[in-house]
Amino acid sequence: MEVSGKVKVVSPEIQVSATFKKRELVVTTDEQYPQHIIIEFTQDKSDLLNNVTVGEAVKVSINIGGREWVSPQGETKYFNSIRGWRVEKLQAEANSSQSIPPMPAVEAFAPATDFKEEEHDDLPF
Repeated sequence: MEVSGKVKVVSPEIQVSATFKKRELVVTTDEQYPQHIIIEFTQDKSDLLNNVTVGEAVKVSINIGGREWVSPQGETKYFNSIRGWRVEKLQAEANSSQSIPPMPAVEAFAPATDFKEEEHDDLPF
């Protein structure tokens, strides 16, 4: 799955234990009702956020996970997690439109000088 939007927050790395580290990214989607999606990057994937800055447009590849937890009182709860594993920077729309060559100006075309009225209607439709 993928989530696209603008980066709102890039958290610093958190060393949870001697062998586990994580980092979080918040992406704001570009929809009628924007969503602020928090995505967790763990272990070596947390390094993917080193080159991501607030305000950039990104596409994040994610996995969604779920788990069950039973409290000491016997109450069962369910939790979801969104884990990122790839971040792609998206080009701004202005930059992508520049890759299409512009149309030549009207003045770049010389008017036809050899046009004859009787030859103009030779198309079958």
